[in-house]
Amino acid sequence: MAVPKKKTSKSKSRSRRASAWRLDTPDRSLCPRCGSTKRPHVVCGTCGWYKGRQAVEVD
Repeated sequence: MAVPKKKTSKSKSRSRRASAWRLDTPDRSLCPRCGSTKRPHVVCGTCGWYKGRQAVEVD
């Protein structure tokens, strides 16, 4: 079994752990009806359409 020659510094081990905390930006797609950006597989907040039909009444 491999044995480390030197102690891993606090900054090295903490930066390795911190890489899992990074938040990615959510995916975006275009609404085919109005052309605004929206989350995929979610009702469009601008026009209220989803999968070719009006799902939500928007004022």
